[in-house]
Amino acid sequence: MIITGKYPALRLRRNRKFEWTRRLIQESNLSSSDLILPVFLIDGKNKNQSINSMPGIYRYTIDKLAKVVDRALSQKIPMIALFPYTNSKLKNNNGSEALNEDNLVCRAIRYIKKRYKNKIGIMCDVALDPYTSHGHDGLIKSNYVLNDETVEILIKQSLLQAQMGCDVIAPSDMMDGRVGKIRRNLDKNGYQLVQILSYAVKYASNFYGPFRDAVGSKNLLKNDKKNYQMDYRNKLEALREVSLDIKEGADIVMIKPGMPYLDLISLVKENFKIPVFAYQVSGEYALINNGIKKGLINKDAILESLISFKRAGANAIVTYYADQISKLLK
Repeated sequence: MIITGKYPALRLRRNRKFEWTRRLIQESNLSSSDLILPVFLIDGKNKNQSINSMPGIYRYTIDKLAKVVDRALSQKIPMIALFPYTNSKLKNNNGSEALNEDNLVCRAIRYIKKRYKNKIGIMCDVALDPYTSHGHDGLIKSNYVLNDETVEILIKQSLLQAQMGCDVIAPSDMMDGRVGKIRRNLDKNGYQLVQILSYAVKYASNFYGPFRDAVGSKNLLKNDKKNYQMDYRNKLEALREVSLDIKEGADIVMIKPGMPYLDLISLVKENFKIPVFAYQVSGEYALINNGIKKGLINKDAILESLISFKRAGANAIVTYYADQISKLLK
């Protein structure tokens, strides 16, 4: 029971009268240290390629990454997340390009580590959807994504990324048991300090369309991902997913998407007291951007949306607004 006063002795608006008093009683705040910048990669040289469904977001060739990383460092963003746009000629049913030490992600990791050492963290997605000709996160048989067979490939993908210098391995595939097997394999090979950020709660959402366009899997995807990603009608199932991944060795858990699932961020944080990250996904970015462009909402909605994650309990947010909002926060 909340013990409170009674009007007129109690006037809650007193604490809102001036800007300085509003700052004094703020419960949630945001800094650049709370942000992770996603970066899309593309083959070639000297290119920033625009993404039609995500205005203001680009795919970069590796020789263009220095400007992106320099900007992130200048704004004190602690980590970037790498996502590849894989040439269609390199895709196949098994996603074997994920295990190529000269794939886009591996080359990008080596480039950044050589140039910047440990000045900025690198997070890498562990999943096969950027590499498969069918657009799914794993191996398929009769339109069903195979669990254990996929995990065996993810183990190898994780180890390869760690060997290249990746700091944070981020399995986003939603296969059962993959966190434990990845952790054991990393430890066995001397990568005990490489973190695992598990996409523990990832829904089969309608908000991913622009991202799939950005990594080139949108037009390839056959059927949907509902036989491995979570049903958005389910809430308590998220607790089981997080519990499983923590027991298997996850250091951090991710909730994805973000704003439609603020209740899940709060639920997981309250129950597990573990670092919880949120992903403000491409569909959220596109909707907010479109609303601002059309004058339906004002640009302050960006900050409001990000603060909502902090209020719900997120420690950090993966957002396409990271480098834009950091300028304002400074």
